[in-house]
Amino acid sequence: MDSLSGISIFVQVAETRSFTEAGRLLGVSSSAVGKSIARIEDRLGVRLFHRSTRSITLTAEGALFLERCRRILGELESAEAELSDAAGSPRGRLRISTPQLSGLIMPVLDGFMAQYPEIEIDVDFSDRMVDIIEEGFDAVIRTGEQLDSRLVSRRLGSCGQVLVASTRYLKLHGVPTHPSELVRHACLLHKFPVTGKLERWPFKLAASEADPELPQTFVSNTIEVLGYLALQHKGFALLPTFLVRDALASGALHSVLDNFMDQTVTFWILWPASRYASPKLRVFIDYVSKHLQI
Repeated sequence: MDSLSGISIFVQVAETRSFTEAGRLLGVSSSAVGKSIARIEDRLGVRLFHRSTRSITLTAEGALFLERCRRILGELESAEAELSDAAGSPRGRLRISTPQLSGLIMPVLDGFMAQYPEIEIDVDFSDRMVDIIEEGFDAVIRTGEQLDSRLVSRRLGSCGQVLVASTRYLKLHGVPTHPSELVRHACLLHKFPVTGKLERWPFKLAASEADPELPQTFVSNTIEVLGYLALQHKGFALLPTFLVRDALASGALHSVLDNFMDQTVTFWILWPASRYASPKLRVFIDYVSKHLQI
């Protein structure tokens, strides 16, 4: 049990990069945290952290040890969950990561919290590609092709992408009939947060035609901002249909160049393949699969 306690302390220090913060979260003093880490290092004969007056970082050995420790704690949690599964409703802390699409995600989380009040949600809204296992997530929701063999995935659904602008913008500036005409328009572009590259607008063009050089009127790493600006008559934006469904139905936005567009976005929920799907994780996967309105 002392070893398990030390492992829990080590993982908390590795995640917070702070003896003081780890102690606060665990309800012990920072000196007790430091002594526990020192005992582990003495027992293993390696340094787990590089320490300076301003920062704490994992050594190569520490990073390897962290991966194993997370598995150990995950197995312990899974064993406890299996034993208590029949005793009551799902409970405990669930750490998840989702895209920065609060309009899509929050109604689902709101409903889930109402149905499972004993499950605590720790959510990271981010469009970056998190490392589910290394960063200790129970599950993540992401788009695109999923190739990580360490993970299990379930398809949540797909939607198309449309190029939209407001009625007022189109009346003032005209409706383009070919992608090449967009060089004379305001374009609201999405930038991938990790690479910094602009998302390509997926036009179907003849082999002899090149993609138009789109004006970078406004660039953002989250698409909800682009939807807002399109509604404020600021230009064209490429957006998933779930984000603009109501605006298209009401006539606030109009789609253009539909015959030139050819792309769908698929959403997935992913979780570690090596981890027992605890009751809280199972009900979350099932709930999201049923209620996410893509």
